[in-house]
Amino acid sequence: MAISGIINTNVGALSTLDALNNTQGSLNTYLQQLSTGKSINGPADNPAGYAIAQRFQTQINGLNQAVSNGNQGVSLVQTATGAIQNQTSLLQQIRTTAVQAANASNTTSDRQALQGVVSQLLAQVQTIATQTQFNGQNLLDGTFAGAAFQVGANSNQIINVAVGDTKTSAMGNYVASTSGSGSNVYGTSGAFVENGYAAGGAFTVSASGTGNFTSGSISIQGSVGTATISVSSSGESASNIAASVNGISAQTGVTAKAITSVAFTATTGTYTFTLSNGSSGSPTNAVNISANITNGSNGNPDINSLVTAINNQAAVTGTSASTQVVNGQTELVLTNANGNNINISAGVTSGGVLSGAGLAAGSTGTLQAVSGSSSVSDITAGAISSGSANILVQGAVLFESSSSYAIGSGSNIGFSSQATALSGSAVSNINVTTAAGAQQAIGILDQAINYLNQQNGSLGAIQNRIQASVSNDQTTATNLQSAQSVVQDANIAQATSQLTKYQILQQAGISTLAQENSLQQSYLKLLP
Repeated sequence: MAISGIINTNVGALSTLDALNNTQGSLNTYLQQLSTGKSINGPADNPAGYAIAQRFQTQINGLNQAVSNGNQGVSLVQTATGAIQNQTSLLQQIRTTAVQAANASNTTSDRQALQGVVSQLLAQVQTIATQTQFNGQNLLDGTFAGAAFQVGANSNQIINVAVGDTKTSAMGNYVASTSGSGSNVYGTSGAFVENGYAAGGAFTVSASGTGNFTSGSISIQGSVGTATISVSSSGESASNIAASVNGISAQTGVTAKAITSVAFTATTGTYTFTLSNGSSGSPTNAVNISANITNGSNGNPDINSLVTAINNQAAVTGTSASTQVVNGQTELVLTNANGNNINISAGVTSGGVLSGAGLAAGSTGTLQAVSGSSSVSDITAGAISSGSANILVQGAVLFESSSSYAIGSGSNIGFSSQATALSGSAVSNINVTTAAGAQQAIGILDQAINYLNQQNGSLGAIQNRIQASVSNDQTTATNLQSAQSVVQDANIAQATSQLTKYQILQQAGISTLAQENSLQQSYLKLLP
């Protein structure tokens, strides 16, 4: 290139200066990358990459907060489950006390003392239900329902949580109520006292062994689902029906047990009859009973001889006898704890069926079935004498569940077709001052404990879900940070190499600029 020999414009120096400016810009870029560790420090560095990195950061921030939310949720659930475990322990103690109170060795004062213990324990169960809190929120009084834990970075990524009501008035055994007047086999022709737990208060009686149930199907709609059982005949036993209910309990969440307990008044006189199970057409476990009843010292018939005669055969029939006094009158109570039928007839014919008469010829005594309540009312079909028809006593089906349910066609076995309620079977109503109350308390407590177990099982599953979600959030956040690093983070080795390169170029440019300026100055020597 020829020497221009001009001094007004130093083109070479200007070109070198431009190169230096470019070098300085690149040098600044790599200096910034090395100081921040990021290849993208602003939108100008890489507009698309900057937007991608910001979206990653949004997700990462949300996931980190979701992890914190989930950990708080776990703490809340653990608080609730710990309190419910304490309630369960208290109910276990109450149940043990109820079992103790149910024993015949206890006097009235003993049971009253045991009720005092029960009342104190129940008060503590209620206290836990009303005072257990997390961050000022009640957890066990039924108000913590429909809550949602935000366990994801985006909207509606939630886990719903509901804690049931564990107050003593909200837990217990949901029992079925008997059907209305006219179709109530436990009212017009029997008794259903204290939900079937009272002695002599769980039966329906019919003459000539016909039975008071109605053949057909019964549907049970429970908390789990709906299923159907069948009543095969009018004389079917409560035991068979309860077994059918228990056979579908996994589909309904409803279980059942059966008991047959009937009360009779007795007159003085002689008694000879056959006591059996099954039906009049197909009796089982038939035994002969004979006794002579005379007046006792109190003016009432002394029925102890009849009680003894029946109990001597209890191992065969499964039916035991006892006495109770109602309104000053001694009553004979026959109980089959398994809910099997009780037949009373004059005997068994040669054809293997029951005789049509109630007591054998020559018997002078009379039995009369009574309601079993404090206001005794005679049951028309329950009169038994040598001149009456034989009778069939069927038991009661005691439905049990920790949740409400409905019975379809319940009138077939004496119950209304409606949703059940706790009514007097709530934990708060437990009273062990009587043997019947203690027996009922055991059933109530079994369902209450089952309810608490269900609550803790559900909360345990929710805790596992939350913990799994937290773990997933942490894993996702780590992977997103890795992806963000690919887009945003600087390659330190490359940046260092480039920095060195541009530092050298900068030094070379400065040296070149100095040479260009020196050449311009040399032209001054040509001036005269």
